[in-house]
Amino acid sequence: MSTQSSPLDRKLNHLLQAWPSGAVFTQRKLAELGIYRQLISKYTRHGWVRKLGTGAYARAGDTIDWRGGLYALQTQLGMTVHVGADTALSHLGRAHFIPLGSPQRVMLISDKAEQLPVWFRQYSWNADLRHHCLKLFDAIPDQASAQIGHGGFQILLSSPERAIMEQIRLARTNDGIDYALELMNGLSTLRPDVVQALLEACRSIKVKRLFLWAAETAQHHWMEQLDLDGIDLGKGKRQLYKGGRLDTKYQITVPPAEELPDV
Repeated sequence: MSTQSSPLDRKLNHLLQAWPSGAVFTQRKLAELGIYRQLISKYTRHGWVRKLGTGAYARAGDTIDWRGGLYALQTQLGMTVHVGADTALSHLGRAHFIPLGSPQRVMLISDKAEQLPVWFRQYSWNADLRHHCLKLFDAIPDQASAQIGHGGFQILLSSPERAIMEQIRLARTNDGIDYALELMNGLSTLRPDVVQALLEACRSIKVKRLFLWAAETAQHHWMEQLDLDGIDLGKGKRQLYKGGRLDTKYQITVPPAEELPDV
């Protein structure tokens, strides 16, 4: 009896070997591997692959979560979406004030206007996914991104310097600003060169002023290495904290001194 495998078996074995555990593969990725629609339908019918939605698949028996889907968006669809704001800080061990609750809240940030595919938005990830297109920076240095491993693959997320700026950008209420200030208090080891590059590329006057005020208030030593003359802080006053006091240096309203979180 012949023990040679058929071309179909070899294709399936090659596919499964190339498929990281816990990752989503898109139709585009499968086509790159020579697995076209008719063949993936056959694999799905035979239970080797399961369909998550139009154009998205997982290996049968794999446990997947939102990270597996995000991996596909980043590496297969070329999207700018990444783990950002306080979720990035939490994944990097830099946040201790993440709101508790179930399902887990996950902040996903895109650097340009882009819509997540229907399969990603509609799949039940058992997480509270919140996606924001911020367009916060004109340019992003390589050092402002980080990677974390999850199963057999890695996903991109914001560095701490970039994540706290994203969090400040998302703060629209006094409570949101208070929360960002609490996060800033724990960021005593930010890299001044990365902070400088991001502040120079940042499009938001609000973010730049509040970031600098918060870091100065927290008495972070890396502030001393920044060149404020190279950062455009705009002109005029900005009301950020409703009912707050005016900080004359940065021309923004900030929390009253008695309401500031402990440094």
